[in-house]
Amino acid sequence: MTTHDIPLSEATVHGYFSRDLPPVLTIDAGDAVRFQSLNAGWRWEPVAELFDRDPALHGGHALNGPIEVRGARAGQTLVVAIDEVTPRGWGVNFGDGEVYGWGLVDGVWHQDELRVTPAPFLGVIGMPPPEPGNHSTIPPRRSGGNIDCKLLVTGTTLYLPIPVDGALVSAGDGHGAQGDGEVSGTAIECPLERVQLTIDVRDDLDLRMPIARTADEWVTFGFDEDLDKAVELALETMLDLLERERGVDRKRALALASVCVDLRVTQVVNQAKGVHAVLHDDAIR
Repeated sequence: MTTHDIPLSEATVHGYFSRDLPPVLTIDAGDAVRFQSLNAGWRWEPVAELFDRDPALHGGHALNGPIEVRGARAGQTLVVAIDEVTPRGWGVNFGDGEVYGWGLVDGVWHQDELRVTPAPFLGVIGMPPPEPGNHSTIPPRRSGGNIDCKLLVTGTTLYLPIPVDGALVSAGDGHGAQGDGEVSGTAIECPLERVQLTIDVRDDLDLRMPIARTADEWVTFGFDEDLDKAVELALETMLDLLERERGVDRKRALALASVCVDLRVTQVVNQAKGVHAVLHDDAIR
């Protein structure tokens, strides 16, 4: 395994997805990448954006990449192990037009007299759609993107269906802490001092939608503008997982899910709403 560093520069940061965006780095499957990341508003410090940009083109989250994975092919599965996500010492979020600043002091987020426990993660890990053209970073898709799930912390592994040859994965949108739903449209939006991802490829896993593996649970996702449809996709993907991991048929998987699986609203603010289904390891003995 080789570990690659991506410098933080105008040439390595972009604000849209496109299959035609040239990669800033090509790696082998199993390699790791390290980088620093701006917050969603393209800031390293609170006072101003770090780089000049064309907002008509780079109008979305500040993403690092794209990273090409040598030999990756559309139809395979990208495996992203989240090795480290370390925020800088400040963050910001919004509530009905008001701006609220946060400071990270002695390992805790502070805002006036309020304290919030950090749980940093990347809001965006994903690949471009297979269709030509430029695509927004805002909605999550089958190939990942703006998933905004608070469970994707250090130690979690994310599995994404690969839509284009080479994968062309990008990542960014540091979140210092977030609740399920992300109801104001923002988490604690923070730049990231250090991120490390280990990226691999599997060709033996056919996924309906993304899944994730935390330290002690399986997570499956569904995204759609219709929340009911997002629920259906997350549940169907969980039933796929139960069939595969537990060796049960579909009807029994549904019965087990009704007893053991929790459905949670990931976010309701990114055009396509998100739902994740959670199966804890000790739920079925």
